[in-house]
Amino acid sequence: MAGSATPRTADPRRVAVAFSGGRDSTALLQATVRSAPEASIDEVLAFHIHHGLSAHADAWQAHCERQCEALGTTLVTHYLSGKPAKGESVEAWAREGRHAALAAMCREHGVDLLLLAHHRRDQAETLLLQGLRGAGVAGLAGMPQLQWRDGICWARPWLRQPREAIEAYVAEQGLSHVEDDSNGDRRFARNQLRLDVWPSLNAAFPQAEASLAQAAEWSREALELQREMAAFDLQSLAGAGGLDLAGLAALSDARATNALRAWLHAQTGQPAPASLIRRLRTELRPNASWPCVGGQLHEYRGRLVFAATAAAPHPPSQLVNLGFAGRHPQPGWNGTWLVEPTEGEGVGVTRLQDLTLRAREGGETFQRSPKSAARSLKKACQEAGVPAWLRDGPLLFSGGQLVFAAGLGIDARMLAAADEPRMSLRWLPVESKAPFTAP
Repeated sequence: MAGSATPRTADPRRVAVAFSGGRDSTALLQATVRSAPEASIDEVLAFHIHHGLSAHADAWQAHCERQCEALGTTLVTHYLSGKPAKGESVEAWAREGRHAALAAMCREHGVDLLLLAHHRRDQAETLLLQGLRGAGVAGLAGMPQLQWRDGICWARPWLRQPREAIEAYVAEQGLSHVEDDSNGDRRFARNQLRLDVWPSLNAAFPQAEASLAQAAEWSREALELQREMAAFDLQSLAGAGGLDLAGLAALSDARATNALRAWLHAQTGQPAPASLIRRLRTELRPNASWPCVGGQLHEYRGRLVFAATAAAPHPPSQLVNLGFAGRHPQPGWNGTWLVEPTEGEGVGVTRLQDLTLRAREGGETFQRSPKSAARSLKKACQEAGVPAWLRDGPLLFSGGQLVFAAGLGIDARMLAAADEPRMSLRWLPVESKAPFTAP
């Protein structure tokens, strides 16, 4: 059914089929149940999503119950709650809700292999729709046959099968299925393509389905190559301090754009708009900033840095123990303390064991070096060239004396004596992420 190098985490003798009651999923469920004994599968679950969008939704669920009872398998139904927001696509709302529900059902029932009934025509239609939207390689790659997401394998075993083969199987087995009345609604792009465009396209080019599906496979190979190249480049370009812009500029235009796109996806968790990529490639200059999903991008000392938008006001003051080496996450501050042993300048280990962490309140002073005068935090940041977006980090105090200020470092008045065990202290404004995460 499906193979992958990703280790199985659930019972391999249990699989699930996304079952709408329509022709394709009915055929897949019946075929899976029939082949289960020879595939050493003990249980096949049917996962049904009740979208609540059609007046026939209850009748479809009842039909699915009868089908599963006849097959001797279990139907699990999830009811989507809510409704599309004003201006939101009904298709997108239903798709996102369905995907989230199926993933939750897999986790709840200990399933890590979910079968989907998409076929070759679906793949060809996806490529056409993505092309008409001006999609890049990721969109043109269509749907993967196997995809692991959060420990679940989403498998499409019939993705290379023509629609006609499934229709023939349904007729041969005498399978009963429902017809979704929304399939005739031309307001939806895929329906318009199926009803108005595909018949003429198929008449003029009988091989269209197979050729477009093959083109999607070539695009997926190109996408995998892009991802591998991005991962290779970001090993040397990306780090906790941001993206090395000089190293990025040394790459070819296509390779630099590919690495930048992958890095942005790793930071924000979403594909970067082409307009943002173009701006970053043409507008990079010292101390510039650009808005993006979830925060802002900043050029800072030759690196591109992502600063996440604070989800909530800073938490109240708290006691922290940084007296041992390692990373000490501060989720409320969207960052991490990095503590490491040092023979250079640092803070005494005993002093780091009992610290107070809090936000700026006003009146704090900072001394950059033993020979300099203490200045207000604002003036100290200005003199050190700390940009405004890095000045809102946490402060550490010991006995009422400032020990560390984010963006500035250790206050000289708190430096350990030469014979005292000490630690270096760094504040990473954004928690470290993997250099690249495939979308």
